[in-house]
Amino acid sequence: MQRPDFNIEEVNKIIRGRRSMFVAQFKENDPIDDQIIEEMLENARWAPTHKLTQPWRFIVYKGEGLKTFGKYQAELYKKRAEKNGTPFIEATYDKFLNNPQKASHVIAILMKRSEGIPLMEEISAVAMAVQNMYLTASAHGLAGYWGTGGPTFWPEAKEDFGLEGEDMLMGFFYVAKPAIENWPAGKRDSMDEKVAWITE
Repeated sequence: MQRPDFNIEEVNKIIRGRRSMFVAQFKENDPIDDQIIEEMLENARWAPTHKLTQPWRFIVYKGEGLKTFGKYQAELYKKRAEKNGTPFIEATYDKFLNNPQKASHVIAILMKRSEGIPLMEEISAVAMAVQNMYLTASAHGLAGYWGTGGPTFWPEAKEDFGLEGEDMLMGFFYVAKPAIENWPAGKRDSMDEKVAWITE
């Protein structure tokens, strides 16, 4: 295969220009074409993966599926509150129920463990796959974010998502058209504070 002719200016632009945009910044009731979601997932497939274990798995919710997901996490929240004797907050229930419907698509992010590979490497592979999704969404001018709320760390959800052992539910990627015209500004510390060079 011949070496690709990359455009480094465009690579830098998309990496440094990527932003998280949240539900309040979503344009509702204006779905994204499934072809763009498929492109995001195809680009996720090309993330680095040690020994090609490709541990990423995705579940895409759209249309009525968004209602299904919202009802699932809202009802699980209610059951957990009853079981654990923790306060049930109606506003939290409503958020779990309704927020998914404000997105065009919600993508569940799963990690399926392979034997003999350090867990950190499998988690990192999935995270890099999600970064590819992020960059693709940004390149299309879309709003999106990776959230780890709701069922992400609830043990009861693991079986519901077909996970076992050291498999992990790693959160949910929400994506929609943006309701805002201006792209959010970015903020990062200088790398001078984060990097040490050893030259001898």
